[in-house]
Amino acid sequence: MVDRLHTGDVLSITLREETDVKPNYELIVPIVYEDEDVIVYNKPPFMPVHPSKGHQEDTLGNVFCAYMQKLGISAIFHPINRLDRDTSGLCVVAKNSLATSLLFNSIQKEYTAIVCGTVNPQIGKIDAPIMKVVGSKMERCVDDEGQRAVTNYEVELETDKYSLVRINLETGRTHQIRVHFAHIGNPLAGDSMYGGDMSDINRQALCCNRVIFMHPIMNKRIDLCIDIQSDMYKLVHNE
Repeated sequence: MVDRLHTGDVLSITLREETDVKPNYELIVPIVYEDEDVIVYNKPPFMPVHPSKGHQEDTLGNVFCAYMQKLGISAIFHPINRLDRDTSGLCVVAKNSLATSLLFNSIQKEYTAIVCGTVNPQIGKIDAPIMKVVGSKMERCVDDEGQRAVTNYEVELETDKYSLVRINLETGRTHQIRVHFAHIGNPLAGDSMYGGDMSDINRQALCCNRVIFMHPIMNKRIDLCIDIQSDMYKLVHNE
């Protein structure tokens, strides 16, 4: 059967998706922005984004699926930008496959990091290729045989022990910020994998504090910004 559309008719299409991620109704993560197609969370540190073998029910994916079930919507978890478990900040999640495909590789991100020591120069670019460390599942290193990786940064605040740095990435390699600043002698505070000082914070001091993107359906610019978390703030403010 074929129905012809006429001027003034409205055609609605419902995209139904099934997920095998178990919802967790007990976890709560702040929502910074939401509409019919996109939701942006302020992910806390120590929470993985994706369920994995050791994290089946304590991830952002579990939070998203529980929230969508409460709304009566069946949806697959589609994070557009992915954060390490201990990295905090903004995580953009598409609510359907169409928004996912339109948002893919289109998110502009700004990070804030607290690094050890004084960064010299205060404004600069780290252009150093990154590859996986042989024999390690997670660790990366700078190596001429790696993929090109470019990190732009500017120091905003210094103390006698740490520097607060604003960061924009030209590439998106795994652990890029952590590896690059360790490479120049300024590992992130709390980053045990790459030699950071663990005495004042127990996770890498890194936050995705700003995201910018064109809305995939409404075609409007979305610009969201948050403050860094209190554990990072205390490292550079004597309050």
